[in-house]
Amino acid sequence: MPRFCANLNFLFTELPFLDRFAAAAKAGFKAVEIGNPYEAPAADIAARLEASGLTLALINTTAGDGAKGERGRGALAGREKEFDADVETALAYAAATGCRLIHVMAGLVHQGARRDTFVANLKRVAPRAAAAGVTLVIEPINRRDIPGYFLNKLPEARAIIHEVGAPNLGLQFDLYHRQVEDGDVAVALKEYAGLTRHYQIANPPDRGEPDAGEMNYRWLLGEIDAAGYKGWVGCEYRPRRGTVEGLGWAAACGVALG
Repeated sequence: MPRFCANLNFLFTELPFLDRFAAAAKAGFKAVEIGNPYEAPAADIAARLEASGLTLALINTTAGDGAKGERGRGALAGREKEFDADVETALAYAAATGCRLIHVMAGLVHQGARRDTFVANLKRVAPRAAAAGVTLVIEPINRRDIPGYFLNKLPEARAIIHEVGAPNLGLQFDLYHRQVEDGDVAVALKEYAGLTRHYQIANPPDRGEPDAGEMNYRWLLGEIDAAGYKGWVGCEYRPRRGTVEGLGWAAACGVALG
């Protein structure tokens, strides 16, 4: 079955950020992912990873200016220099922590996100990431959770990946976002398996643990396993009670965290 990583911006938030690594390891996780690692120095994160015996599976590029509600700058026209700096920072964090997967945040339409800008930016930075041994991923995000986000649909993501044409650019497939945006998750899993470099899970309608809600994760995780996926599956859900109290979902879905 797939291997699971704890998203430390969603799980173990009862604790200060740097204390979440040890808590994740104690709970049975072998890896973590961090959407926003930039709240701590890369060296501190690397030290916590080593002390806890954890792998860092994924980080995001920075969301940008929080005061302005930014959600990435990958597709923002006229912000190319800032985006390049975002990528350099992410690559530096990846180098320090051993992370080999970076999610490139696209940005919001009303802040100037454009398809041609996103394609051009990805074409420009993909070789730099490849030289560092890093794969880039892009993720469709549903419009209910982030209204106005540039990339919402799997077919759009596939078209961009194909147009960029970089071997180290792939898809981040969040099953929760797909269910909320379009449904038909089982068919999409088969259709996009070849492009997917990372999965994330949560259960609608409340984005809670995978064992309760609209989706049958015992079956869906079996489909991911049957497709031969060998990467990590990110647990990017909001615990309904506490993080540790909710980890019984794994047994309920017939999987182990580690």
